[in-house]
Amino acid sequence: MRNATSNKPGTALITGASTGIGATYANRLAQRGYDLILVARDVARLEQLAATLRASQQVAVEVLPADLTSKLDLLKVEQRLRTDQAISMLINNAGMAITGELADGDIERYDTMVQLNVTAVMRLAAAIAPNFIARKGGTLINIASVLALAPEMFNGVYSGTKAFVLNLTQSLQNELGKHGVRVQAVLPGATRTEIWERSGGDIAHLPPEMLMEVGDMVDAALTGLDLGEPVTIPSLPEIAAWNNLNQVRQALAPQLSLSRAAARYQA
Repeated sequence: MRNATSNKPGTALITGASTGIGATYANRLAQRGYDLILVARDVARLEQLAATLRASQQVAVEVLPADLTSKLDLLKVEQRLRTDQAISMLINNAGMAITGELADGDIERYDTMVQLNVTAVMRLAAAIAPNFIARKGGTLINIASVLALAPEMFNGVYSGTKAFVLNLTQSLQNELGKHGVRVQAVLPGATRTEIWERSGGDIAHLPPEMLMEVGDMVDAALTGLDLGEPVTIPSLPEIAAWNNLNQVRQALAPQLSLSRAAARYQA
């Protein structure tokens, strides 16, 4: 049974909550007084995390097992987001990565990655949006990646999925922001989590100066949220660098769709 104390911040639903970034968000949000709904496939790990948080933070923690690449499981989580008025925060964190090149890869695994990194993020955001609009508040956090800005550095399908998450988030900032909803994109760099092993990569090959501890990453992301940043890049020293990039991109807008081709393309 959820704590009904009036000053509670509500309930946060976190996907990919069994380990790594998701589990760390669960810990930090429990410290902030959020009740939690933890979503992932690994029930044993979810139950262990839930028990620890219930005991240490005195918050309500529910385990909601789901494989978000399964349509039935995805619909189950969507339904919860549509009907549970206590949910005040959604963290779209579940994701996977694949190393290697598209031409010699397993296309079924790529398809699964797109379902998890793109389709699930889109559908869960769409499921919670009407409730947030109706209450004129709520927080949506989408975990993207710095590779959304650097497709040359890694597998193009993975970086493409994260570019989708960034674009979706920036669009939702316009759609939902006018209703009082906070929408944040988080772009971690290389972070010490299990995603490396699961992707077939080797974290040991990364220079130590590139690799951030997961606690530091999540703490920075939450500080960025507190500061009102629409996009948080935890390792970026100066936010002005991101603002400058964004301004250059936006300055292109008036030139991107015109009635005539540019002079260099005309005979």
